[in-house]
Amino acid sequence: MWAVTEPPTGVPDARRIVAVVVTFNRLALLQRLVARLREVPEVDEILVLDNASTDGTGDWLASSGSTPEGVATPGGGTRVLARTLTHNRGGAGGFHDGLAWALERGADLAWLMDDDGIPARDCLAALLERDGFDFWGPAVLAEQDPSRLCFPIRLPGGTSVVHRMAEVELAARDGLVEDVVIPFNGVLVTRDLVERIGLPREEFFIWGDDVEYLWRARRAGARVATVVGAHFLHPATDDLGTPMMFGRTTYNHSPSDLKHYCMARNNLLNLRDYHGWPHALAFVAKTLWFYTLTRPSVARLRLSAAAMGSGLRGDFTGHERFLP
Repeated sequence: MWAVTEPPTGVPDARRIVAVVVTFNRLALLQRLVARLREVPEVDEILVLDNASTDGTGDWLASSGSTPEGVATPGGGTRVLARTLTHNRGGAGGFHDGLAWALERGADLAWLMDDDGIPARDCLAALLERDGFDFWGPAVLAEQDPSRLCFPIRLPGGTSVVHRMAEVELAARDGLVEDVVIPFNGVLVTRDLVERIGLPREEFFIWGDDVEYLWRARRAGARVATVVGAHFLHPATDDLGTPMMFGRTTYNHSPSDLKHYCMARNNLLNLRDYHGWPHALAFVAKTLWFYTLTRPSVARLRLSAAAMGSGLRGDFTGHERFLP
């Protein structure tokens, strides 16, 4: 436990807050998110990292005045700056570059999110009411049903995994669930923490880069929490947590070969590096069980083996064969 202090009511937060958005081929969702962020008075600047989108995102950013040079968008409001990467480097590459860019722009706090989520209008204000943390964020709710969590979470001090917002509210103490946060979905990270632990692992491409960053932060002694009164909406990810072993546990099955490859590779490395080989080997055993008994697939077993082997060899190029 640690002491949490709150700034006096009505006193503006003097820290420079930069929102970092990573996008790829979701122009309509990006437009919705940028419009919302420009309504948030606490945001000093919005940085958009475009992963070489092919759906007109680059043209829209340019036409709206969002440039690396920082031309303000028409009509005033919060300045939006954009960079288009030379090729798709996934969420991991986008947040790696975006967080570095935010620090270059003088951010004291970076507010991180993907293009498909959207914060409640008072989300940032609710987060800023809680001080004394290094890495803290909102409750991430399913946009289709805000009574549900978008991503199930394991409550601290036990093995219980919860799926409903009501369960989180019951577990909270003084409106906080300490040591738990869903990274890169409306989270705030301090400049000091980034300078201590570095940037996200860009080579992970997708899946596991957020968890790795959280585990790295915890290892460094970061103060982490979810603020229950701050809400961030995200499309529900119903392919997560497929039951297996007669309902005793779940597996992160995805129909996408790209997602599965990155998940198998990156999850194995995260477990090995932060929890040791017993946990990593348990994940291998779960993968064998799932694609042998739960959803038999020789192709997926082969893909899993290839992904895990590549990760152990330090080869982070294998996912590229699944990219368009």
